[in-house]
Amino acid sequence: MGGLQVIVAAICWGTLGIFTTYLHQLGFDSVQIAILRVVTAAMMLLMLLPSLWTSIRQLSVGEILQLSLQSLIGVLGMTVCYFIAVNFVGAGIAVSLLYTAPIFSLVLAFFLLKEPITKKSFTLACIAVLGVALTTLSENFTLSWGIVFGLLSGVCYSLYGILGKKALHKHYPPTLVFFSSVVISAIALLLLPMTYQTYAKAFTMPAITWLWVMGLSLVGTVIPFFLYMSALHKLPATKASVFTVFEPFTAIVLSIVLLHQSLNGMQYSGMILILLATLLNSIKLPMQRHRQLTEVDTQV
Repeated sequence: MGGLQVIVAAICWGTLGIFTTYLHQLGFDSVQIAILRVVTAAMMLLMLLPSLWTSIRQLSVGEILQLSLQSLIGVLGMTVCYFIAVNFVGAGIAVSLLYTAPIFSLVLAFFLLKEPITKKSFTLACIAVLGVALTTLSENFTLSWGIVFGLLSGVCYSLYGILGKKALHKHYPPTLVFFSSVVISAIALLLLPMTYQTYAKAFTMPAITWLWVMGLSLVGTVIPFFLYMSALHKLPATKASVFTVFEPFTAIVLSIVLLHQSLNGMQYSGMILILLATLLNSIKLPMQRHRQLTEVDTQV
């Protein structure tokens, strides 16, 4: 049952690129779509506030500041970069570049957490780099910006888990990490006039706009998180992280079937190498690192 929950959660996360593309087609830019996702999801998560209030009150000023950094980089930064990448290179390539996150985690954890890089980890990183190189073949200069933002989304994605690990002690519930990471970004966005302009624009759009917004926030964010956290009570984090490989496969299949986005043979090969490196990375790393990387998966 736990494995099935993770698979369903990964499939839900894999729909993000599809909802993003549909909203792009309606005239929303990447920042506006990020606003719609984060703020709408935060509204849904406010129902958790009573149950988390005790834990929130126990947070120190330093932990709040680190959680804020985690939220603004790991959630808001990742969301904006990923949605920009989807707009430039399509959901299939964008999600593959997003999944370079565990490789960036190896490097960033070495500098920020002083965790050693093993020979196996270095080899997998090289495989992922080769995969990125193949994925970017046949891309012209305009599309190369999509590659840049796709890789930046992977960096932000990896920092979500690393910053969360530095910020929180073990006695804080994982639900608090997700709640704070979304809500803090939403609060920051509410300080911007663009947020209110975006929602005003959404209210003037066809009704189907809200179907895509709800899909982005509920199906692509809130539901998969709760499924994933429920699954972690039933199976080890190591196994859960392996099942999340269904996310990029879902995004790739949906982009081909629903959006008719085509890829060449080299790009398929590159995507396979990236996913293979990620999968082997999940299987080989120790449990402590797995918790860090699987925390990353709970944002998107």
